Amino acid sequence: MPPTTRPTPRANPVAAGRPGIATRALELTRRALGLDRPSPRADVALVLHGDESEGRGLDPVETTQLHRIRLFGATGTVLMAVGALGAGAQPVLQNPVQGVRGLGLAARMPSAALTLTMTGIVLVVLAWLLLGRFAIGRRDPDGQPRRLTRSQLDRTLLLWIVPLVVAPPMFSKDVYSYLAQSEIAARGLDPYAIGPAGALGVDHVLTRTVPNIWRDTSAPYGPAFLWLGEKIAALTGDNIVAGIFVHRLFALVGVALIVWALPRLARRCGVASVSALWLGAANPLLLFHLVAGVHNEALMLGLMLTGVELALRGVYPDSAHGDTSRGRAAAWIAAGTAVIALSAMIKVPSLLALGFVGMALARRRGGSFRAVTTTAVMLGIGAALVIGFVSWGSGLGWGWTQTLGTATEVRSWMSIPTLLGMGTGLGGVLLGLGDHTTAVLSITRPIAAVVAAFVTVRMLLATLTGRIHPVGALGVSLGAIVLLFPVVQPWYLLWAVIPLAAWATRPIFRIPTIAFSSVVSVILMPNGGEYQPFIIVQAAIATIAVVGLLIVATRNILPWRGEERAPVRPPHTADA
Repeated sequence: MPPTTRPTPRANPVAAGRPGIATRALELTRRALGLDRPSPRADVALVLHGDESEGRGLDPVETTQLHRIRLFGATGTVLMAVGALGAGAQPVLQNPVQGVRGLGLAARMPSAALTLTMTGIVLVVLAWLLLGRFAIGRRDPDGQPRRLTRSQLDRTLLLWIVPLVVAPPMFSKDVYSYLAQSEIAARGLDPYAIGPAGALGVDHVLTRTVPNIWRDTSAPYGPAFLWLGEKIAALTGDNIVAGIFVHRLFALVGVALIVWALPRLARRCGVASVSALWLGAANPLLLFHLVAGVHNEALMLGLMLTGVELALRGVYPDSAHGDTSRGRAAAWIAAGTAVIALSAMIKVPSLLALGFVGMALARRRGGSFRAVTTTAVMLGIGAALVIGFVSWGSGLGWGWTQTLGTATEVRSWMSIPTLLGMGTGLGGVLLGLGDHTTAVLSITRPIAAVVAAFVTVRMLLATLTGRIHPVGALGVSLGAIVLLFPVVQPWYLLWAVIPLAAWATRPIFRIPTIAFSSVVSVILMPNGGEYQPFIIVQAAIATIAVVGLLIVATRNILPWRGEERAPVRPPHTADA
């Protein structure tokens, strides 16, 4: 009997060429984390970033236009400062202009005061947009851009800031919470355990001006800020006006640090320093909310960017400010780590910058798993020492770790997950299904947190693999965190806008950022609260009429229309 042989199964050519499930899952994971080969279509660095040169200076005609734009914007800030005497976030008690002849008139004319302030706001925004033509640059026939110089931009920014420095607070009453929480710390009480009403009493002069929603709320800020506030409280006592101006002084220190660090980071990223400063430091959101609004984001961002610049001098020792010696590089990295950790003790989110510095350093050390872990341990120890010293030295301990979610009590329409939750809840009410906003928020906010964490991890890995500059990765991650955070205030946008201004140059970033900054700057009320609708309508109509007349009156002296031709360049360029 012949032996029987089993027929060999015929191979399926489709199945043979198809990878297994595990292989496909691994490929998808690598692609999701950005560990695959970079694709020009999907790579975030190519989509958002392109190198640009510093360019040439302005010609005499443009220099004259720049001078007029500078005065146009300064007129706006002066109008804001005067209008804020009646339309600003004035204190309930110790109002220095109340009852003063002439100065106190604005408070009794809310429509006129709001019109004056809104007109100033629009003038500043328009001046900023006009200034952008000279910051982004116009091109000569040979393709080289013409931009204003750094000194021209610095003088413009200074002229616009000065009137806001002496103005009452605007757009927010947070500075009054700063004063109250600082007084709590100065009395030896724990601002992380008790709010202003409980610690100072509801009738205390500092408590009376704190918004009701925050009177029984513990402090959400880091111990370095409250430690600084404690010294301010010891200096100014219950004098609200003096306390405001000292807090604004430190906000100006933060702005100065931003102006110092931003152009240096921009040069590292191959971006023109004046375009980065225009979009970041001269942004109306910064002028209105960090200077006029006296927000501690100024110190947080200033220290964070300064720390990143110092640390990158050690990471990239071949730069103009670096040194080839390992000891000098280590000193730069240690200094940058300490400054970033200090910024996190103002507000914790800035600690994220240390992760991108670490990934850039790990890449310089080979990019291996061992390089990542040793770098993480080294930077982690440095940051822990600074955080521990501030927490212990301030006497406030670690209570700040328990109040990080305090701000989530507010529902902000600018937050994507909160907007989705509120919109869904409103839809349920309209359909007669009941208000399920809280239940929906309990779903949308955790999902948003996961998405933000995923974007951050991807950017960290992209920095490690060299696909993106650490400054750009930091900006993208902070942008995802801000937009997906449960609460988004207008000035939170600066967390992402300022770092990205030093790296992202494509229109896909700049145009939406310019538009959003302009719109948000205009629509917010200067008193940090609400006005009656008829007052807003009256002020809006008057503002539109006044601004329209000003545009018509300046149509021949300001560059409202784009230039059709490139002018012939003179041998030397004047400065303004």
